[in-house]
Amino acid sequence: MLWFLVIGIIAGWLAGNIMKGGGFGLFGDLVVGVIGSFIGGFLFRILGLSSYGTIGSIIMATLGAMVLLWVIRHFR
Repeated sequence: MLWFLVIGIIAGWLAGNIMKGGGFGLFGDLVVGVIGSFIGGFLFRILGLSSYGTIGSIIMATLGAMVLLWVIRHFR
């Protein structure tokens, strides 16, 4: 569980930096990363892709968080 939260924080922070937006703070990055990991897992499953290991999980969660940030900014 703790490792899942660490990956969520890293993914949220990475997505915030990649998408050229400021971070949402530690808690906001955690929320974006954790929700992004679910979105990333869903998208990977639809596309028939899989991720392995810590780096794969971070990449998948970051991509999902980027999609989430795009949606949030699109409707803002």
